[in-house]
Amino acid sequence: MKKDNIKVCLVGSSGGHLTHLYMLKPFWSTRERFWVTFDKEDARSLLKDEKMYPCYFPTNRSLKALIKNTKIAWKVLRKERPDLIISSGAAVSVPFFYLGKLFGAKLIYVEVFDRIDKPTMSGKMVYPIADKFIVQWEEQKQVYKKAINLGSIF
Repeated sequence: MKKDNIKVCLVGSSGGHLTHLYMLKPFWSTRERFWVTFDKEDARSLLKDEKMYPCYFPTNRSLKALIKNTKIAWKVLRKERPDLIISSGAAVSVPFFYLGKLFGAKLIYVEVFDRIDKPTMSGKMVYPIADKFIVQWEEQKQVYKKAINLGSIF
């Protein structure tokens, strides 16, 4: 399979996480893709011409949300079969990464810009299984030893 001929799943909370993913447009714009995010106004507006699957929110440390989003991840991933899943968090990334790994997808996680010296909860949870773990500050490599610092997305 050629690198340009891959199907990409971009998964993340709306707001800043979604903005991080959207800023990767030079990468994803030429590829077959779909999005998984909250069904909120900012996401609907930003992704109006994109294929989008809504996920359950609020997700903050919610077992109910994890269960619901795991069911959504199972259905979406079975249907779409992405080759690559990219996320910058937050909690919705966790079921998509773990189930995506089972489906054979490659996983790239981009730790958020505003966390310099402490890990995010989602980052800690997906770090062990991510194929590439990207940080935006050199200091973050003290937290995530196998991370790659690509600098700021902004």
